[in-house]
Amino acid sequence: MSTQTDVIDGYVAGTWTIDAVHSDVSFYVRHLGVSKVRGHFATFEGTIVTAENPLDSTVEAVIKTASVSTNNEMRDDHVRGGDFLDVETYPEMTFTSTAVRPQTAELFEVDGDLTLHGVTKTVTLQLELNGFGTHYEGHAIAGFSAATEISRSDFGVTGGAAGAAVGDKIKIALEIEATQAKQG
Repeated sequence: MSTQTDVIDGYVAGTWTIDAVHSDVSFYVRHLGVSKVRGHFATFEGTIVTAENPLDSTVEAVIKTASVSTNNEMRDDHVRGGDFLDVETYPEMTFTSTAVRPQTAELFEVDGDLTLHGVTKTVTLQLELNGFGTHYEGHAIAGFSAATEISRSDFGVTGGAAGAAVGDKIKIALEIEATQAKQG
């Protein structure tokens, strides 16, 4: 695949701020091997730089672990506690990209360092470039979808006694809308 931006219809190079109001950071994990419990994080921020050469693009994001919600207060309190996220000790998880590889004109693999529970591991996001546009207020916007799967045990998240009831693999899904930073 050519790395020229003209291969990607409407590609816009620039610096973008994640719009948390119009974005979603979700996950799901198996419960007792038969169902999926879904959740999301409500508080997150990040910066995306779409470079002239898309393969030189970068992303940095921070997620506040205490903002986790699975629509069940008792379960959320447990997930925030020491058995899982231990949000008092580890109030944030972070992602910093390290490489971008093309799959097609709109699909990329984005490698990066994910730090969760005090442990940093390399993960690969399957990223779809949804496009670029103009917000009704006139500023430039961009959209991205991404997904990955992690092993919670790789990050030292055991789950305590409840860990046996919760799957080790966690699927993560990101729907991101970002606003281009003002120039000058």
